[in-house]
Amino acid sequence: MNTQKAKVSYDFGLSDAKVTESTQAVLVNLYGNPAYATPVVTQVDLEAKLQAMQDAIGLQAQGGTAATAAKNARKAELLEMLDKLALYVQGASGGDLEVLLSSGFRAASQNRASVPLTKPVVKRLRYGMTGESRLALVPVTNARCYECRVAEVMDDGVPGPWVIQGPFNSSQKIDVTGLTPGRVYIFQIRAFGGSTGSSDWSDPVSHRSL
Repeated sequence: MNTQKAKVSYDFGLSDAKVTESTQAVLVNLYGNPAYATPVVTQVDLEAKLQAMQDAIGLQAQGGTAATAAKNARKAELLEMLDKLALYVQGASGGDLEVLLSSGFRAASQNRASVPLTKPVVKRLRYGMTGESRLALVPVTNARCYECRVAEVMDDGVPGPWVIQGPFNSSQKIDVTGLTPGRVYIFQIRAFGGSTGSSDWSDPVSHRSL
């Protein structure tokens, strides 16, 4: 008999539509559910992040790399909230499949062993278009998508605040946009997928934007 405990799937989808669908399922099912009395993200905050992403999608239709970068940033913020809620649901459900599914999250497949995602390795970092850097990774087994964080190196040599971009569905084409030409940036990548959440951040790499 299979006694393996159910685990939350961290595959929230890569497209804007799938991320929206995943978020709406959680909004409908998690809040007010007696099995989940104290969510780590409030319903108001999750709704606000979803609306912010949808607003950014509307602005993206006007074109431009800045609009795309803004939309990607809002999506990354929403995915971070879903990641936190998934971890909460995993603990609160106790591995009970029915209770887990009542949250609006999906269950991870139990057909394969849970193996931690390995830390990504950046194998190439080169210039893209103006204000853009393009990274390529050694593919991470079982990764569904990747996320990049980038920080500008200030004049005193200290990195500024991190900004999240992504998710990216290809390990060979991670295009980081919205960079200031002539400035030096530090990049790190992490992978998402499987039943183990996210990997550790990659070792930092630096690059001067053109």
